Amino acid sequence: MILTLLSVAGILYLALKLEDKFKVPSPLGLIGLAFAFEHFFTLSPLFTADTASFALLVLFLLPVLLISDSLELKVSDLKEHGLSLFYLAVVAVALSILMAILTADLIFGEYHLSVAAVIVLFAMVLATDPVSVVSIFSKFALPHRLKILAEGESLFNDATALIVFVFVGLYALGGGELTFGYVARISVTVVLGSAALGVAIGYLGLLGLKTTENRTAEMMIILITGYGAFELAEHFYALLNIFGAHSHMHLSGILACIFATITVHHVMTEAIAADEKRISDEEQMLEDEVTGERRSRRIIHAALQRIRVTVDERARHVRTKEDIQLLALVANTILFIAMAEIINVDLLWQYKGEILAMFAATTVIRALMMGKFAIITNRTTRMTNVNFRWWGVLTFAGIKGGLSIVMLMMIPADFEHLEMFRAVVIGVILLSTFIYSACLVWLIARNREAFAREVEAEEGHH
Repeated sequence: MILTLLSVAGILYLALKLEDKFKVPSPLGLIGLAFAFEHFFTLSPLFTADTASFALLVLFLLPVLLISDSLELKVSDLKEHGLSLFYLAVVAVALSILMAILTADLIFGEYHLSVAAVIVLFAMVLATDPVSVVSIFSKFALPHRLKILAEGESLFNDATALIVFVFVGLYALGGGELTFGYVARISVTVVLGSAALGVAIGYLGLLGLKTTENRTAEMMIILITGYGAFELAEHFYALLNIFGAHSHMHLSGILACIFATITVHHVMTEAIAADEKRISDEEQMLEDEVTGERRSRRIIHAALQRIRVTVDERARHVRTKEDIQLLALVANTILFIAMAEIINVDLLWQYKGEILAMFAATTVIRALMMGKFAIITNRTTRMTNVNFRWWGVLTFAGIKGGLSIVMLMMIPADFEHLEMFRAVVIGVILLSTFIYSACLVWLIARNREAFAREVEAEEGHH
């Protein structure tokens, strides 16, 4: 256990130093260092002694990553860009799956994949990694609207991809009949049910936050809220059975966790905004009192006391958010180390043709989806206009990550193409992490001045 702690801390420290000194995005540093550590120093796996343990590990780490990313979103941004995010995270994923079904024979013709198998495979490689996107964006000054589109799409895209994977792909793979009615019904039920459950759990979490002023306790309540929503959604049928419903209904843990965290964050953000207004009012009152002819020590003392309380509360919320971001960074480090342990280089080389073909196909599909999005946004006033620079950023923001591994572990062990699917998914994750990240950094750096002008132009709006 001590070796595990030293390994995680050492790799994370070196990755952060590479980021500070050489501007290497932390996901690249983490995955490179994790592979080096696995190759030169590890005698036995730290996290992946068996497949089942690794799957449980990824499911354990996933909610904290979702919580951290959800804390970056504001309800006001979701309202302003809701239509755009719906296209990016729902419509684009559905169209990508449809395009994959129509073109799968060109890539995997020799395997004679069923429609269900194609849906399962492409759902895994369409899921993106919000952690990598947020990490890269944090190093540059980018327009707020572009960040919301890319980061929000990465977050909600995961929920859509997992819903398609579980409720459509695995359902059909297990012999279920796919009809338009079934897909429409299950989509509406899962999305609305998960969102409602997440909001309800979020408000329960807010009741818990009112019981403490301790920063550590506050962080624990936020984690309990996110993890609780995730677990209840994944085992919603058990909750229904307690009340005698005798149901097998599942919801989306990812979506419930996101909505629960956003609910908590929204109310906390509103509280901070109210605190800032209160501080401003108190400062104005102090200024009036000091400059007036009569000065009251009692009034000044009371005002200073109220300012001190509100400043402390605001600082506590901010530090809690930073603590959760640190936990997410540690979780991401563990995930990359675990992924390095399960990679079989010989297997990747055996399926190198399929991996390259899938990477090229998903890149082209994503570029087309983002291009279609840009065309739509430039023909309506209800969505944020996307120019060529933004199109490039949105295209290469499709870095794959941990959720793809989660879905990979959910495929039945007796599936005939499981070995090939594992090689393709892991290979695409590696290629997207290095190639997409490099392209994203290069594209943003090359257009730094143009982005700076856009940031200046939108000042005051955000």
